[in-house]
Amino acid sequence: MYSIGIDEAGRGALAGPVVVAAVAIPRSFKPHHRSLPKLKDSKALSPIQRDAWYGHLMGHPLVYVSTARVYPSRIDGINIACAANLAASRAYERLARKLDLKEGSLEVLLDGSLYLGDPGHAGVESKTIIRGDQYRVCIKLASVVAKVTRDRYMVRLHQRYPKYNLRSHKGYGTQEHFRALKRHGISDIHRLTYLEGYPNLKPTKS
Repeated sequence: MYSIGIDEAGRGALAGPVVVAAVAIPRSFKPHHRSLPKLKDSKALSPIQRDAWYGHLMGHPLVYVSTARVYPSRIDGINIACAANLAASRAYERLARKLDLKEGSLEVLLDGSLYLGDPGHAGVESKTIIRGDQYRVCIKLASVVAKVTRDRYMVRLHQRYPKYNLRSHKGYGTQEHFRALKRHGISDIHRLTYLEGYPNLKPTKS
């Protein structure tokens, strides 16, 4: 019997994708290891602690992981809630193909307001848990995978868009990020709908 936890990272960012992770663990999985910090929601862990858990999960023979992204242009077109739910469905589908599990042999748990957004998954038995990343191990693990995956992607994206210093703020609305936006304009990695309330920001010509 497996539990699948699903969580997202990047919902509130001004730039970059929203990333959803799905993590499947056997019901007997113990979230304790001498070399690892205490497992918490990813927001309560340091980057080093998140990386330690991520490495442990990716090398664990009984843990299955998948991720999915939805990018800014799509987020602008369907809104962030729909985008996150779409990514949740994609991550679940990829994980289900890896596991090849039959209905009833697993539980599917999603954090916060997430649900499986693909109409084809309407028949999948799942449960959304408010603050699930604080209570359920599989969702905590998914939150770690989503956060690490997105942060690493934003660091790579920094190489293409160095003037925004994405490796520092990962696309969130920090003062540094807004200063860069005022100086360099809005790029194609930014979510236009998130910046509509800032008329002094203009699209970049590059």
